[in-house]
Amino acid sequence: MVIIGCSHGIHLAKKIALSAKKPYAALAVEKFPDSETHLSFPVSVRGKEVVLVQSFYGCVNDCLVEVFFAAMTAKELGAKKVALVAPYFPYLRQDDRFYSGECVSLEVIARYVDQSFDAIAIMDPHLHREKSLKHIFRIPSSLSTANPLIAAYIKKYIRNAVIFGPDFESYRWAEATAKLIGCESATLRKTRYSSRKVKVALNKKIDLGRSHVVIVDDIISTGHTILETIKLLKGLGAKAITCICVHGIFAEGALGKLQKAGATVVACNTIPNPVAKIDVSTLLASALK
Repeated sequence: MVIIGCSHGIHLAKKIALSAKKPYAALAVEKFPDSETHLSFPVSVRGKEVVLVQSFYGCVNDCLVEVFFAAMTAKELGAKKVALVAPYFPYLRQDDRFYSGECVSLEVIARYVDQSFDAIAIMDPHLHREKSLKHIFRIPSSLSTANPLIAAYIKKYIRNAVIFGPDFESYRWAEATAKLIGCESATLRKTRYSSRKVKVALNKKIDLGRSHVVIVDDIISTGHTILETIKLLKGLGAKAITCICVHGIFAEGALGKLQKAGATVVACNTIPNPVAKIDVSTLLASALK
């Protein structure tokens, strides 16, 4: 087996290789003047199990083209097996056709992955109605969760924690984390008016005066839901607030907005960012076994 770090996976691929005790190489990727992708393998992959590590952030579509090109090229070069390890994987939100003519991106991306890879491993995929990867991909798939790492971080650095999920979708992360710590948890009801306008409300009474509020979510993208949650909890007496997420996308200056609102922000390193303090490489390495 050889671990190959793709352009948006190199921040984790070498760590994964060290943890799994496997050889590592970085995929050579460059852009032509017209923005087309050119790539090559710096080591022989003939007869080997190739693991591509790619996190899909920033130029998401370029990241996808890169791994599909790399997977097909590895097979043409004689690779025995090609797997994808995706710390953050995209296009899973749209899992149904809500309006006539819409693309169900989850189904489309799954077909491309099935055609290109022999196996896939994803860290905390953002699933809505689907609860398992087995209903999405035909190839063998594995799902890793950062909950134990987030719980360990809270235990080490935060006292008197009470865990909040900012909406129903995030509650399974918040509840699972709270159970690992042995502390109280609660969730908020969210009404979404648009991608940038939401309203939240607390689902039960809870004393926040002496607690350190920890908001746990899988993804922070624009941060609007978290900002509304911070505003609500401060109004209910919360003094110390920490936001922890698995995938810190932080689009549209979200990180700065959250910090300006008075929250400490911590993320896992599935996506490189200034607050990526929780390392998930060992968990991803274990998915290779």
